[in-house]
Amino acid sequence: MSQLLEQKPVTFMDRRQGNDGRPVEGHERRQFRDSHSLLNPDAQELAKAIDQYKLLHRRRFITYEELYNVMVSLGYHK
Repeated sequence: MSQLLEQKPVTFMDRRQGNDGRPVEGHERRQFRDSHSLLNPDAQELAKAIDQYKLLHRRRFITYEELYNVMVSLGYHK
């Protein structure tokens, strides 16, 4: 137990900022943002809708039911 109390706290390094504390200029770090250019137009629309859903609901991954709801919102029907 005393070892836990004696450990130094781990500092957080924010890699999104440069050494001077300002944000680093460049592309969006989210990997799912850059992967849509090679898709056909319909798949691009779906991918963008999924990305918007993720951002709106603060989700990194979505369930199949959430995916289905996004597809229905785009007009999909069985």
